[in-house]
Amino acid sequence: MTATPTDDTALTIAAKSGDLDAFEVLVRAHTPVVFAHALRFFGDRGAAEDVTQEVWIKVYRALASFDERSRFSTWLYRVTRNTCLDSLRAGKHRPVPVDVLDDPLEGDFADEVALRASLEHAMLALAPDDRDALSAVALFGLTYGEAAKELGVPAGTVKSRVFRARRVLAHALMPTGSGA
Repeated sequence: MTATPTDDTALTIAAKSGDLDAFEVLVRAHTPVVFAHALRFFGDRGAAEDVTQEVWIKVYRALASFDERSRFSTWLYRVTRNTCLDSLRAGKHRPVPVDVLDDPLEGDFADEVALRASLEHAMLALAPDDRDALSAVALFGLTYGEAAKELGVPAGTVKSRVFRARRVLAHALMPTGSGA
């Protein structure tokens, strides 16, 4: 669960003035979303962990330049996306298919593994632009306007991409034999 924008603002101001506890709260609140975005981007746990760590190093170093004109989550999305792209361009990490059996769950997990495999397969099948828009809106909680600004496209384009991504995912995850 991510912190609320009001909490983020107070925490960011405190962290900028040297409060390491406030920065730690930001890290703990937002790391699951950063990791999820990197995992969707690369499809590899190790790459996602590396990129997540790089993101937080960059955020810590650049926190003083964050001017609160946008929400912290919007700025964090930009840093995360750029770090993923930089890592890809530098050849540090390459997208690979996700093997859901690398992360087994406790107990009887056959249904969860099947669902996770279907979801990962469906996510990787999305067009990169659709996946980026869906991640910005669904993972980072950006508004369509904020996502549009970050992705450099009109808000209507973001809406279309998110709608298309959700439709593809819904169709891909629809149980077989449902008659639809």
